Amino acid sequence: MTAAHPLAPPLAAGGAGEHRTLIISLFALFVVATLAITLRAGRQTRGADDFYAGGRQFSGFQNGLAISGDYMSAASFLGIAGAIALSGYDGFLYSIGFLVAWLVALLLVAEPLRNSGRYTMGDVLAYRMRQRPVRTAAGTSTIIVSIFYLLAQMAGAGALVTLLLGITSEWGKILVVVLVGIVMILYVTIGGMKGTTWVQMVKAVLLIAGTLLITFLVMLRFHFDISALLGAAAENSGKGAAFLEPGLKYGTTATSKIDFISLGLALVLGTAGLPHILIRFYTVPTAKAARKSVNWAIGIIGVFYLMTIVLGFGAAALIAPGEITAANKAGNTAAPQLAEVIGGGAGSTGGAVLLAVISAVAFATILAVVAGLTLASSSSFAHDIYVNVIRKGNATEKEEVGAARWATVGIGAVAIVLGVFARSLNVAGLVALAFAVAASANLPTLLYSLFWKRFTTQGALWSIYGGLTASVLLVLFSPVVSGKETSMFPAADFAFFPLENPGLISIPLGFLLGWLGSLLSPEKPDAAKYAELEVRSLTGTGAH
Repeated sequence: MTAAHPLAPPLAAGGAGEHRTLIISLFALFVVATLAITLRAGRQTRGADDFYAGGRQFSGFQNGLAISGDYMSAASFLGIAGAIALSGYDGFLYSIGFLVAWLVALLLVAEPLRNSGRYTMGDVLAYRMRQRPVRTAAGTSTIIVSIFYLLAQMAGAGALVTLLLGITSEWGKILVVVLVGIVMILYVTIGGMKGTTWVQMVKAVLLIAGTLLITFLVMLRFHFDISALLGAAAENSGKGAAFLEPGLKYGTTATSKIDFISLGLALVLGTAGLPHILIRFYTVPTAKAARKSVNWAIGIIGVFYLMTIVLGFGAAALIAPGEITAANKAGNTAAPQLAEVIGGGAGSTGGAVLLAVISAVAFATILAVVAGLTLASSSSFAHDIYVNVIRKGNATEKEEVGAARWATVGIGAVAIVLGVFARSLNVAGLVALAFAVAASANLPTLLYSLFWKRFTTQGALWSIYGGLTASVLLVLFSPVVSGKETSMFPAADFAFFPLENPGLISIPLGFLLGWLGSLLSPEKPDAAKYAELEVRSLTGTGAH
């Protein structure tokens, strides 16, 4: 059983009943409000275009805000703050990787993808390849990447709610993960893309406002002197000056240094292959709006990641490392703990109010992101696999949307089961794994399809399945799953791959297999189809 964190007793103690009531009330208020938004959007969802792409009615700013809400996940708010609080400079590197990754999406993917596809990544690949094998591969990859990302959100939800309600039993923590999964399924099945987009916009505003409030209060505590904040963090961490220098987590051995390179490669290249980000480009009416939405997203996300630095180092400066790891050994609760401390401390009304507000915002973050991920994977199953592979393009729109809703239930169930096992892992690390799988399987195939005229169906299949298999197998046999105290299965040890992130091996392998498979393919590339796709992707001519 995980040790109870030091904040649980004050919240549960006598005289603090109103604090517990406040926390539960804020959670319930957000869930009810967002479900109301979802129900309203659900009444406006009439066909596949509405369910998958929100009717393509969102402006560049609205989509940029929704992308931000989709991207600023539990990894950003909880995982990165915890990683910085425990690892200092090396934890801060997550922020840099997540932000720089948007340049790849902006320069190479956003506009061509929006012009070339209709609802999913599979649409782009199938434009010049054999439909059934490529769509099957694209759908499989999308579902697996989404499930990896969903694990992080489930882990964050479990850590957060058990912190607030003082739950120490393992069954209680499992119940929390199950309830989050059920709410996630309701969002997608009822509201589709319209409901999910509005929830993500509301959540982005709440998250920026909440993070801004904590950032202001932390800087106020240190008289807006960033040097004083960093100095206090280094001293309180017990690591001294090493806390502010590279190498605390990734510089102790040659393996850890290589692991950092692998992590950086996955973070920078992964965003452009994430399914729940890619489908957001289909919700805008024009390619110009797609570019504009990415510009807005970069600005909003950039400001947010600057503030996570203050959150992480603020937690390191004001909370003892042992208290952070006692609450959650991966550090996922550092940001809510900081909110309580900065509000007046455990047991105080100010601390309880701020803890409740920030935790409700974090919970909003998790719900919005899991909805986006589930929508991406269920859309890919329904549109790519059910309609175009199983039904060979003969399904009605009603049948297609029905299949997407049933797929949501199935994928949600899988995420709940796996989330139970992943609830003790650092959510930023779990998301980094999702980035590695996306960059290994999706990105090479997408870039080759858009920009290389000799790319073939065999190359696409080799790239997707090869990158996917390599990245997943390397994760399964890495310290993330077994062999360490912080692993998913700490009592077992079958980790023969030494790196915690497989990107350094699996990403180049995905590109190599796509190139080699195309060169060795017996089929000839369709030059006319490539020329047509090139014009369409760059100009938008003939796009939906």
